[in-house]
Amino acid sequence: MERLPVEVIGNILSGLGAARDIVIASATCRKWREAYRKHLHTLSFNSVDWPSYRDLTTSKLEILITQTIFQTKGLQGLSILMDDVDEFSASTVLAWLLYTRETLRQLCYNVRTNPSINILETCSKQKLEVIELAHNTISGVEPNFQRFPCLKSLSLCYVSVSALDLNLLLSACPKIELLELINPEIAVSDTTVELSSRTLKSIFVEAISLEKLILEADSLEILHLKDSSLEDFELIGKGTLKHVKIDDVSIIHLYIGDTIESLEVVDISNFTIFWPEFCDMISKSTMLRKLRLWDVLFDDENETVDLETSYACYPRLPHSCADLETLAVCFPKLHHLSLSYDLRDGSLLNSLQGSSCLPNVTVLELGWTVITDLFSDWVEGLLKRCPNLKVLVIHGVISDAKSQDECRSLANFTSSMVRLMRSHMHVEVKFEFE
Repeated sequence: MERLPVEVIGNILSGLGAARDIVIASATCRKWREAYRKHLHTLSFNSVDWPSYRDLTTSKLEILITQTIFQTKGLQGLSILMDDVDEFSASTVLAWLLYTRETLRQLCYNVRTNPSINILETCSKQKLEVIELAHNTISGVEPNFQRFPCLKSLSLCYVSVSALDLNLLLSACPKIELLELINPEIAVSDTTVELSSRTLKSIFVEAISLEKLILEADSLEILHLKDSSLEDFELIGKGTLKHVKIDDVSIIHLYIGDTIESLEVVDISNFTIFWPEFCDMISKSTMLRKLRLWDVLFDDENETVDLETSYACYPRLPHSCADLETLAVCFPKLHHLSLSYDLRDGSLLNSLQGSSCLPNVTVLELGWTVITDLFSDWVEGLLKRCPNLKVLVIHGVISDAKSQDECRSLANFTSSMVRLMRSHMHVEVKFEFE
């Protein structure tokens, strides 16, 4: 260890991350203390990592953090996450940021101060590439003065911000590629949020409630919406979208662009789909490789779609669920298919109409919410349509209080699966139950 260069020791200490572990390790010898002072890159104060932080008074904790930070030079990553700690003095926190801001590349900040401080004003025009803010307020954004020329990733969690300031903040980041909005506190009067970025490649939105969200992003590749309520969502782009994931979201009108030929992954769960309209929207995605429709409700009451046109484009298109004929025709490169419906009538088997196969599907995931005798027939029909299948994964939900019909259906399904596995020895079968 004595032969290690002091720069290498600094990298080792930086890998520890947690400030307490770094301080203890640096006490090993003089050389390690020197590495801590001159070559430490990353420092993290997290009340979860060390519960004893909560036992200290606020003033003692401020002194401890101040002493630790001020012994370093050239910090590139600083994380201060104090969820369970009382408010810090604004002047103390401001001193930490002023001391480190010229060299910082990454800032994770979740500290309540009294009075509050303007993080954007303090850290703007620096070299920051990653910012993660939580439980803070953003107001009065001035893009001409509060610019982040190097910022590539921005995460806002439980942050109070107006729709206007949010868009201005995005425009102040000319190189931003990733944006996360988790439960933002947007004013009730701001029912519409419009965001625009030429460089944004990935956006994750969770726990947001709006009438309308409009996103103009010419380079967007990944769109992930979760646990949100939106009347309208509109994406305006240039056809770069590759990955769409929608999980437990209420959307009345969904529009993800006219040119989505580059779309490779569609993952929809806990969602209501107007299947003809949705299929018409993604039908040109001939590059689609993975399709997941999980716990999806198919609504056939939508009359905004020209049904005659839909049937002409998609032979034998049922309104109750996604049919294999449509999938085979529209998505010839599909290799991973995941389907789980809560259907208890013959409409489940309607999805097997037609004769087209899915020759490129090698992974098939199927699931149920309530097991019925129809499920076994559906699985068997799907296996016949996937001649090159390699992996079959069955997902099931087993309730504690099983009814007599459910027990009988489960027994019939088990017998059916034994028979199917004997006739499909080349397929690896896995079972996952909840």
